[in-house]
Amino acid sequence: MPETISRMNTEEVSDPSPDEQKIVERIYAAVMEQRLPPSTKLSEATLCESFGVGRMRVRRALLLLASQGIVDLHSNRGAFVARPGKKEARDVFDARMMLEPNIVRQVVDLADKADLQTLERHNALEQEAKRNGNRRDAIRLSGEFHVKLVAATGNTVLTRMVRELVTRTSLIIGLFGTSGVSSCQQDEHREILDAIRDKDKELAAALVSSHLAHIEADLDLLTNETGEPDILSILSPD
Repeated sequence: MPETISRMNTEEVSDPSPDEQKIVERIYAAVMEQRLPPSTKLSEATLCESFGVGRMRVRRALLLLASQGIVDLHSNRGAFVARPGKKEARDVFDARMMLEPNIVRQVVDLADKADLQTLERHNALEQEAKRNGNRRDAIRLSGEFHVKLVAATGNTVLTRMVRELVTRTSLIIGLFGTSGVSSCQQDEHREILDAIRDKDKELAAALVSSHLAHIEADLDLLTNETGEPDILSILSPD
């Protein structure tokens, strides 16, 4: 990465401009949908062309993405979509196993009617995407379900942590997944929501644990090679 960006820090981009936020959100969505594979080089020139902004906007957006674990910045080489290794894959699932069953117990205690309605609407969108064969939206919505679940606790620190772990999981599935599906089985999110509505904390926690175990079991931890993606096409507006 050019020296200018290497001297910047995340404090300088704590309040991103609308242009920078647009870059962050579109790259985040492309990673979540597994359209931007791990190790993809994010050329500044290509991003400037794709978003119609200057290099400083792009550099600030890349710093934000790096702070979220989505992008790796390498001195004199540039920015790349993060590429988790086998150990990190195991560590990510270990972290999620430690956090998310306890999080869902808190959701049972803390979620109000509005929170449950938000989760229900999100799950309905996810199921609709799966029924319609919309793999791109199904993958994104499946991962975002876990983020919305922790958001129902009102704990912003935990929400940021889980968001990063979910994004890393999407990268891990892109590298090591064996089934080519969205990573979440058809009815598991529905079952978790039913347990939350029934105020059954232990069942909800057990369902979350088994759900994460199913996702991890679909990994073979053998790196899959991918072709060079067309970044302009991926990041252009629909």
